[in-house]
Amino acid sequence: MNASHSEHIEQLADLFGLLGDQTRLQIVLTCLDEPITVTDIAKKLNLSTSLISHHLRLLRAARVVSGERQGKQIFCTVNDHHIRTMVSNLLEHIAEPHDD
Repeated sequence: MNASHSEHIEQLADLFGLLGDQTRLQIVLTCLDEPITVTDIAKKLNLSTSLISHHLRLLRAARVVSGERQGKQIFCTVNDHHIRTMVSNLLEHIAEPHDD
């Protein structure tokens, strides 16, 4: 395994670790379909805006979500089609019937 491949594996593991937190995953799911304000995310998830902001900083640093300021509001959305597709596909996967 070359160094570049190893670095990508580490970054991917970090991304899955980041999304492994239920609060951050709920935030991503809330931002999946359309831009939404930090305040509205907090209301939907019944959490404080400061906690949402903390998690959003981590998600923005990992390029999972982005924020766009419009006046005093910041609208958050899933950053690109890669993240949107990955999360959507994983949701479909867990919703499929399976034999246990």
